[in-house]
Amino acid sequence: MTAAYNIRGSKTALYGLWLPCGLVVLLALALMHLSVGARPVSPQLIIDALTAQDHTSFEQQILLKLRLPRLLAAILCGASLGIAGRLLQSILRNPIAEPHILGLNAGASLALVASTALPASMMMFPASRPLIAAAGSGVLFALVLFLSSAGRSGLTMTKVTFCGIALSALASACVSAILILDQETLEQMRFWLAGDLSGISLSDIQTVLPIVTVAAIATAWITLRLDIMALGDKAATSLGVPVRQTRLIGLIATALFCGASVSLSGPIGFVGLIVGGVAHRMAGGRHMVSVPLAALLGANLMIAADIAARTIAAPQDLATGVLTAFIGAPVFIAVVTRVLR
Repeated sequence: MTAAYNIRGSKTALYGLWLPCGLVVLLALALMHLSVGARPVSPQLIIDALTAQDHTSFEQQILLKLRLPRLLAAILCGASLGIAGRLLQSILRNPIAEPHILGLNAGASLALVASTALPASMMMFPASRPLIAAAGSGVLFALVLFLSSAGRSGLTMTKVTFCGIALSALASACVSAILILDQETLEQMRFWLAGDLSGISLSDIQTVLPIVTVAAIATAWITLRLDIMALGDKAATSLGVPVRQTRLIGLIATALFCGASVSLSGPIGFVGLIVGGVAHRMAGGRHMVSVPLAALLGANLMIAADIAARTIAAPQDLATGVLTAFIGAPVFIAVVTRVLR
């Protein structure tokens, strides 16, 4: 028994090492992100800009007003989508579950585009953007779950995946119809709809930060329960875990994460799919490690994708969502062929 305990303890310690390793990679990528661009900046100047601001320095103004907000947005959106993907995969017990595939991003996009096109738009209040997007995510995903539960077999992995894809396509068609009919909305939203991190300001990040904080607190509240729920609903209920309440809190947190991310950077897909399963395997199935690790991996992936988007076609910038799609689509196909046999 002592030997088994020691092995289990050593494995737990090994899993915990992934978090500091992820932080080191995050710091390295962040430094690279701030350095690259049309005007390269040295690491020493980056340190000077972050510690002693000089309003007369053009390089510092580029760093503080353009590159730093873009970096913070990449970290915030990547972490949010990584956690959202991990939550969906745990709650639904579906390795294919991901906000972009199951309709949450599409619902958020439709809600924001529709509210922007309204004559008396609520979008004049910046704080309403993440809440509107979160509501759109929640409503469309609730519809996905409702339709997937129909029939004798109830909710299955295949049904929820295909219902999510179908309703995402329907929501995207509605978005396209609105943009065709409203040229002004098209001009406002066309770059945002590609999943773009450019043009984000520190005030935009401050607007979504409370939403992300609430979602993170809700996630931390149910993290330990998710380990028990992995044993099955009956076993979790017998051990005192309120299964329905936990699922509801997890889905609300997921909608808030997706709403915050989509309102800030547009519908960037496949981040949760790529990092969610990887984080769970790296953490040995322990949600106390896999959830924060998914956040770190999502942030790292988003920063790396944004660096690539700014350098591949330089001096032109690609949308960050294009790069994540190039990576995520093959991953999705690989997972589908392995799971849905």
